[in-house]
This record gives sequence, C-alpha cells and structure tokens, in this order.
Amino acid sequence: MMFNPGTVNLINSTHLWLEIPEAEQTKLWQQSQAFSTSNRRWIAYLNRLSLNAFLPWLRSEHTPNAAVFPNIAALPSVWEVVDGVAISLEEKRLVLIPSEAADLSELRVPQEWVDIPTWTADYYLAVQVNLEESCIRIWGYTTHTLLKSMGSYDASDRAYCLDGEDLISNLNILWMASQLCPQEATHAEETVPLPELALAQAHNLLQRLGNPEVILPRLAVPFSIWGALLEHGGWRQRLYEQRQGQQQQWSINQWLQTGVSDFAQKFGWASIESQSNFALARSSQQASTLPILVRKVSIAGQQYKLRVQPKTNIEDRVWRIELHNASKGEMIPSGFKLRLLTEDLQPFDGNQVQAKNAVDRLYIEVALGDLQEGLVWEIEPTPENFEREILLF
Repeated sequence: MMFNPGTVNLINSTHLWLEIPEAEQTKLWQQSQAFSTSNRRWIAYLNRLSLNAFLPWLRSEHTPNAAVFPNIAALPSVWEVVDGVAISLEEKRLVLIPSEAADLSELRVPQEWVDIPTWTADYYLAVQVNLEESCIRIWGYTTHTLLKSMGSYDASDRAYCLDGEDLISNLNILWMASQLCPQEATHAEETVPLPELALAQAHNLLQRLGNPEVILPRLAVPFSIWGALLEHGGWRQRLYEQRQGQQQQWSINQWLQTGVSDFAQKFGWASIESQSNFALARSSQQASTLPILVRKVSIAGQQYKLRVQPKTNIEDRVWRIELHNASKGEMIPSGFKLRLLTEDLQPFDGNQVQAKNAVDRLYIEVALGDLQEGLVWEIEPTPENFEREILLF
C-alpha cells in the first residue's frame, strides 16, 4: 500500500511521518552491502533509510546546515558495530535510533551514543521504519539529561532504556525549546573520560575484534576499552576494513605506486601529477616523477589542500606534509596550526607548525625509521566534518 500522509496523521497527529520513495529503497539497499554479516547489512539499511528521509526534511524545515556526524564516509565504520546515526545541528547534536518493531513501549539507545565523550548527543529520536508503508515515523524523543536521570541501563546489551510513555511525542517541542530556551540543560554532567590505549593494546584489539567471526565486538571487551578504540576514527576505520577482509588501505607507499585506495578516496584523498616547485625536491628525479597525494579540507567555508610527498625518494623515508589554500594566490591565515601525532595520538619533536602571520603554506618534514609507522594529521581551526585518519608510512 502506498504511503498516505493524510491517512497516517489521523492515527497520531503528534508524530512525524516521512515518506521513503520506493526507488530510494532499492538504491540504499545496494549501498548497504559492504558489511560483515547479513544482520549488519540490514542495520545499515535501516539507518540509511532513516537518514535519507529525515535529513532533507530537517535541512528544509529547521537547520539548513545540518550535517552527518562524524561524516558520510565514516558511517560504514559506525554501522558495522553500532546502531544509530548522528546529525550535528550547529551547537547541538541528535541521534536517530531506527527500529522495525511495532512495539513502541521503549527507546533503547546504545551506550556508545551516551557515554563516549565525543559521541554524546543532546537529543535521541525514536524512529520506526515501516517498509510496507514506505515511510518512517518519529514517534518520540528524549534528551541526554532525561535518558541518564530517568532511564535504566541494561548491561546485557549495553543500552540505556527509557519507557515510551516518558518520551516527548511531538518533535515540534524540540524546535520550540531550542529557540525559546537555547540554554536548556539537554546534556547531563560531563561524561567520564575514556582511557588512553597503548599502541600495542590497540593493535591486539584490532587483531582480535577485526575477525568477522566475532559477531558482537562491542560486547567482547569492557566498555571503557571498547569506547576508547571506537572514538579513534583511524582505529575504528581499520576495524571496519579488517572485518571486510581488507588490509593496508591507508599505506602511503602503495598510494604513490598503485593509486589511492577506494576506501581513502571516499574520505577525499586523491593523487595529482607532481609539480617541480613542491617539496623542494627539484634535484631528485624520482621524487619529481612521483604523484602528490592531496586531500581537500574545508575550514570556515574556505577550501584548503593537505599534501603529502617524499622530500627526496621513498627509500629515504623523509616526508613532507603541507597545507595551503586551494584558491590560487590566497594565503593561510595567521594562527592556523598543522600538527602530526603518532598513531596513538602522542606528540613528538617538531610535530607542529603555526602560522604567526598570513603565509602561503604550512609544512612539516618528518624523518621516519625503517619500520612502518602510522601518523595522524590535525589542523587548527578544526576542518568541517573532521575525522582522525591514520596514514601509514
């Protein structure tokens, strides 16, 4: 039966009903195949349906700049292990929690969206996905504050649960409250910081949990350890790739020799032909013939490019990471910082450079040892939709 807004609104006029075009269902199902199990494919599908129905409505009706958190490319690494999809609303964040269940007796929110400090949201929306009627139904929401104070914690599947009767059924109240009371306490007390994982510990976890035979990796280790692993975007992406049977998708050497991997291209990485004035390597024939690796980043609406290239040749293992404005003739503003960290987010000598005045480029040169090393780049101010990446040198 075709979706009829007039009919369903008679059932409950306070709920928000949004249509899912049938053609959209087919396309989104095709986009939801790259997961380790049939269950995770279905979970990803329900999340995509909810996101694609809700986000256009949200941008049209309330928040034109609403954006997926952490970014579109990172969503598969989330859905491989956790249900839900987050959307940033300028200063606030909401999480859609989709379900096919006809029973609306409670909302169950995975602990990751509540207790990982950088993942926590202000609002949690209960979404019923009705494939037969080709629609989704937002049947209630709650805040982080109410979920923590009124909800219960179910340790069996690490979820915070709130009775359906305690949800606010009319989504309009959320928008009214955010406009009339922008300082409303939607977030409970500060979340407990997660421990720092040693590099060897993280690698052991990735080796163990990256096995797709571990059906529920989120329940296989203590939450504090799991949360710390998941919060690191580079480690979470590697976990996802390993569970798909993919290895070494972020090797700079391989990118230079055989092209940027499909995974990395989704995050914005590409290669361009070398230019003789880059990397101060005009005297090196090999360096000048290698492509330059480039990633576009957006900061405060302005486009920049992050570049990676060996200073001389790959074998010398001296690398230059450079940031410059994507617009010809434009400068990098004073105060910008370019920073490199080790894979486990530790600083090292010479790992940061700052523009004291407007400059045409910022760069760091780093000499590495014989063993493969992972580096994480950061820029201040933080780029839009930033997610940590581990580049393997």
